Amino acid sequence: MFDGITRRVVSMWFPRLASDRVLRLRPIEAPFALTLRRNNTERIHCLNARAEEMGLHRGMPFADARAFCPDLHSAPAHPARDARFLAMLRRWATRYCPWVGFEAEDGLVLDITGSAHLFGGETAMLGDMHARLTRAGLTVRLGLGATRGAAWAFAHFGGTAVHAGADRDALGRLPVAALRLEAETVTALERLGLRTIADLAAAPRAPVTRRFGPGVLMRLDQALGALPEQITPETEPPHYGVRLTLPEPIGLVGDVMAGAGRLVERLCARLKENAAGARVLCLTLRRVDQASQQVELRLASAMRDPARILPLFERGVGAADAGFGIDQMRLEATVIEPLAPEQLGAVPSRKGAGGDRLEDLITRIGTRIGLENVRRFLPADSHIPERGFLVAPAAWSRPEGAWTLLRPRPPILFRPEPIAGTGPRPPGQFRWRRMSFETAMATGPERIAPEWWLDDEGWRTGVRDYWHVQTRQGRRLWLFHTPQAPGWFVQGEFA
Repeated sequence: MFDGITRRVVSMWFPRLASDRVLRLRPIEAPFALTLRRNNTERIHCLNARAEEMGLHRGMPFADARAFCPDLHSAPAHPARDARFLAMLRRWATRYCPWVGFEAEDGLVLDITGSAHLFGGETAMLGDMHARLTRAGLTVRLGLGATRGAAWAFAHFGGTAVHAGADRDALGRLPVAALRLEAETVTALERLGLRTIADLAAAPRAPVTRRFGPGVLMRLDQALGALPEQITPETEPPHYGVRLTLPEPIGLVGDVMAGAGRLVERLCARLKENAAGARVLCLTLRRVDQASQQVELRLASAMRDPARILPLFERGVGAADAGFGIDQMRLEATVIEPLAPEQLGAVPSRKGAGGDRLEDLITRIGTRIGLENVRRFLPADSHIPERGFLVAPAAWSRPEGAWTLLRPRPPILFRPEPIAGTGPRPPGQFRWRRMSFETAMATGPERIAPEWWLDDEGWRTGVRDYWHVQTRQGRRLWLFHTPQAPGWFVQGEFA
């Protein structure tokens, strides 16, 4: 009790949350179970009422379940989807009170203190909860109590779908398992004759603490109200969307850009508050005929600077069809990334303005040909020429440091092309691509061995001796010789 108001807590328990989520989409009038692989064994994760009537239970091996029930329908379980579904139910439950939190993986807890009268009283509120959830195809059991522990106990062991018991006697008649204890602890308490909460409350506290630790009596005191237990509501994630409704329709590009500027400033301020940056922005232009035009902007890096973002919308806004006019604009950041605050001062940042201009250029080019088609070369940890670099999209990679190579590599590489030559040194004269060349100077050799752990058909001939050859015709070529199977090849050309 606080400020003269008795605390009231509701516990929502969904005993078949996972199976109900699936059966809401495709109802099945037959035994149904969801399976999950645990310890190299496919086991039942959740099942419907028909399957329970056949004697199946959670944790049962799926092979045994099929033997007991040959007509059992099954599907793989997805705990991540179940968690998202429970999060949606939590948001729905805020219609009854603002303090709604999670209770394990299949329940919710609501602090309805001071809000029950808005629904005609506690009984009417519980009835409304149960009716709406049942109509949605969910199995739910509700418990109402003065504490969180009591509400959980009534929901799980009350014996009815809706239980509003609140007195100490009703709680005392419940088994000790209603105190949210481990199964081993419950079994040990029952062996000692402490089968109900009333039996445990009447037992001497010191021997119980010495035998089971302080956790058992803590759960007892929380259920009886002797110890407080908080209900922590989940915070809503920030929403990165802003809207602008215009009193008169507009259609000029300059007017639309002016409205977009206001939206960008408001959105960037919200991003800055949450230390985030936008990677993908979507500008929706609603026309007076209720049709919409969308302008999507994919950025090369996370940004929240209005002066940099707004000019990037010019091309998309200019191509949009305003029709008879635009009366509403909406800007939403659909992809968000963390973006740490930057230190402002006389010392320039490590990134610098040059990096910003490069990212803006990548964004402008990416809006025309696609960000994934703007690529950069990155060094790779391999001495094989063909594997000494990676080609990665520039928008999702960062330039590496200096390329550390013992010998320079030609900027132009191609598949090895054979030429005529004998001996371990480059030929004095040779023909390549229907052109005749004379060797003026040769530097080498640089022996490169194949990577034995990779099966590369081009390197099965063994080691290669590479030479940097300067020809009298001005071409600087990269040749190699294969000692195991004597032959000469041209693989690259220097600038």
